[in-house]
Amino acid sequence: MVRKLGDLAEVLGGELVGSADLVIEGVSPIAEAEPGHISFAENQKVLAKYKETTKAAALIVPKGAEDVGRPHIKVDNPRLAFAQVLKEFSWPADVPPGIHPSAIVHETAELGQNVTVGPGVIVGEGAKIGSGTILMSGCYIGSHTALGEDCLIYPKVCIRERVEIGNRVIIHAGAVIGDDGFGFVSLSTGHVKVPHIGTVIIHDDVEIGTNSAVERGTCGATIIGRGTKIGNLVQVGHNVKIGEHCLIVAMSGISGSAVIGNRVTLAGQSGVAGHLTIGDNSVVAARGLVAGDLRPGSFVSGFPARPHKENMRVIAAQRKLPELLQRLKELEQQVAELMDDDLEN
Repeated sequence: MVRKLGDLAEVLGGELVGSADLVIEGVSPIAEAEPGHISFAENQKVLAKYKETTKAAALIVPKGAEDVGRPHIKVDNPRLAFAQVLKEFSWPADVPPGIHPSAIVHETAELGQNVTVGPGVIVGEGAKIGSGTILMSGCYIGSHTALGEDCLIYPKVCIRERVEIGNRVIIHAGAVIGDDGFGFVSLSTGHVKVPHIGTVIIHDDVEIGTNSAVERGTCGATIIGRGTKIGNLVQVGHNVKIGEHCLIVAMSGISGSAVIGNRVTLAGQSGVAGHLTIGDNSVVAARGLVAGDLRPGSFVSGFPARPHKENMRVIAAQRKLPELLQRLKELEQQVAELMDDDLEN
């Protein structure tokens, strides 16, 4: 798979400096680039660090970059442009078009145009699969579940019954959508399961990572808003509402009935307790545990989470504890000696 530099510049809408006929054979990070590859420098500092050592044949650089030293394309946002170039070099899904003979598609299921159904896929009664959607090997699509157009469902994904999924949704291998929530009534004799008869609604352009789970509502719906991206091994509890364009990073957990606003970031291994509200544009740092509502624009960290600057002061104070304890012991010793002197006198 090769591209000419001029063609890439046209795709990016950038300013080409150098030969349009330069052949680009691949894409690499700037520190690891091979001859014939294109890479990017996000800013002048990165460019200065690597321009003498990188083997890249061409670079994507910010507008205003100087002394690049090789053919390049100038753009407003090099990182975004690099993502677009990666798309140009990406391989198509390794699934032949059409319905594989080993797939089981219920006679009442509705498939749009150019749908791909891989080996061992099961599509249940009354399910609807939108045009251009790809179901890779071993997927399970439950009865009366609806998938929109141009979705990409990787191997071994389980989407249970009566789930609604929008257009251009990507779900990675092993994820489960619409499983029962963790709901029980505890008695002295044991735990009684609470039936979960709700659903999951996933809006357009959502991406869900490998082995993540999105539980269906007890009643009502668990909702994931448009453009939200969820990493690997993430747990979304029953009746959670996640807004638009959120980032939920790997190994995070959101307990039941929490409400997450728009453009919220939950960094890796962070957690949100149940029935809380996280305001728009908030950030929870890695391993932060949110135990109370957050106002819009909050930036919190720690366990339990507190305002980030405050948490940094707490951490700084903790580092001084051994020294402070030693000083306290010395002061206690001095006080004891003074008291002994007073008693003797």
